[in-house]
Amino acid sequence: MFGAVVVGVGIAGGVRIRDMLNPLPGSGAEKLVVRGFISRRNLSTLEDVNQISVEEAMNRKDIRVAFICTENDAHEDFVRMFLEAGKHVCVEYPMTLSYKTAVELWVLAQTKGLILHEEHIELLTEDYKQLKKEVAGKVLLEGSLHFTGGSLKPGFGFPAFSGIARLCWLVDLFGELSVTGANFEQDAGKGYSKMTAQLLTSDNRLIIILFS
Repeated sequence: MFGAVVVGVGIAGGVRIRDMLNPLPGSGAEKLVVRGFISRRNLSTLEDVNQISVEEAMNRKDIRVAFICTENDAHEDFVRMFLEAGKHVCVEYPMTLSYKTAVELWVLAQTKGLILHEEHIELLTEDYKQLKKEVAGKVLLEGSLHFTGGSLKPGFGFPAFSGIARLCWLVDLFGELSVTGANFEQDAGKGYSKMTAQLLTSDNRLIIILFS
């Protein structure tokens, strides 16, 4: 059994604790036992799991893996901290707000012989799996993706992060993409913003993605 600590107990962190306490038969969660959680709030206990400090989590020998479920801009610091402490890490998507930092953390994990796993739950849903089946074997001629979302909460990154998860869809479906252009419009008075990006696949097929 791998002892685990959950960092951040919002929706994602709460689900992590729930799944470790009541694992589905045959799932990987059966190999995990939650030893504590970390939160800025003073909660004492949650689902009969005790709140502990970051220092205690890093130093305890019975805690071997950390689940990072905080705001996006805090992921980098916690991932680095637990890797340095010799713990395996599973971090909710996105791992960091920059590619350069993500590479640094991958190298750190490899150097220490630790697992660093970034989990993007949308790629595991039944709807997405069905979409991938429908696309398989087909050739993209041209594509567009438009979606809307609310304003970003503090700590969740810059405007493009409101839809960066959808970019992962496109990369997973069509391979590596390159950006050929992008523009950003904002009307603070109306609480409105729009970002349009033009992407090319490796065989020069155009995809336009609109975040608004």
